[in-house]
Amino acid sequence: MQIGIITLPLHTNYGGILQAYALQTVLERMGHEACLIEKKARPLAIPLWKAPLFYGRRVLTNLKGQPFPIFFEQKMNREKPIVRQHTDRFINKYIKRKIINDFTDIKANDFDAFTVGSDQIWRPLYFNKIEHAYLDFAAGWDVKRIAYAASFGTDEWEYTIEQTECCNKLVKQFDAVSVREDSGVGFCYKHFGVKAQHVLDPTMLLSREDYIHLLEAGCIPKSEGSLFSYILDETAGNSILVNKIAQEKGLTVSSANYNACNWALSLDERIQPSVEYWIKGFYDSEFVITDSFHACIFSILFNKPFIVIGNAGRGMARLKSLLGMFGIEDRLITDGVTDLNMRKINWKNVNSLLEEKRKLSMKFLSDNLNN
Repeated sequence: MQIGIITLPLHTNYGGILQAYALQTVLERMGHEACLIEKKARPLAIPLWKAPLFYGRRVLTNLKGQPFPIFFEQKMNREKPIVRQHTDRFINKYIKRKIINDFTDIKANDFDAFTVGSDQIWRPLYFNKIEHAYLDFAAGWDVKRIAYAASFGTDEWEYTIEQTECCNKLVKQFDAVSVREDSGVGFCYKHFGVKAQHVLDPTMLLSREDYIHLLEAGCIPKSEGSLFSYILDETAGNSILVNKIAQEKGLTVSSANYNACNWALSLDERIQPSVEYWIKGFYDSEFVITDSFHACIFSILFNKPFIVIGNAGRGMARLKSLLGMFGIEDRLITDGVTDLNMRKINWKNVNSLLEEKRKLSMKFLSDNLNN
């Protein structure tokens, strides 16, 4: 079966890249041909009539001591290939893609089925024209429609009335719907009248050994530190926490923090490390500190003690759902907390739950794609 995967655009987000890789890999192991459908990236540009307003605001921002490139679009277009060079290498090597100008370019006979997900594919804030994430372009086609681990990203309903009505009609055409968070089950029932199954993020469908194979293929050297820090939104409180825990545990810090959009840094400092380097950080660590959903997942996969710093702006529902699934809710803390009092993780129990949920998630895919 030819399957088209629709997810968020791939760039320098490690979790986003790896969930796409994992889902494609799983579908291929099931005997299908799968590829990611990705819209062609266009150079950033400001309409001429808006240019004076945009540039004027940026000048004022810089005068206030908040550095931001005045000619942001030109800078981004020039530097993006450099910042993304390592993550793009992984994408080009491991992920099959069909590049399109628009979803309306897809023809009815291009695919036998579509899988929508994972990541925050059903969050309007992150997916432009949310109706495409519900396959509006395939209306009337004789194809299978599956949502796998689709995420709304937050526990607040962010759709407009018009978006809710439109997506309500579209999702009812799906053969099966599954979501990544338990709150998503409630959203689907309340706003769409659809029963959804709670499944694992695609990255958890692959084993620890699958990711070790990527490290071996990439010949990645041992990490420099034993406490791995991956922080998307750095704050003074987070830095204090990382240093405090490293000192208490006698560990050295290695990091792969997200600097791609930190305009205060030089271009060289903003180049993101490779995907394999990121995975190796978990493999070599004795402890992990993060504010990232997928970093939590890889800490669990590699059985590494960790804490995750909650960030309401990025969405807490997914963190609470993931940690609650494995009974380790106390791993979630708030920014600025430095006194930690949490139980030791029972990895035997966690691994048993993971294996059970992995079987159920795989069964969802198998039942709905092979029948």
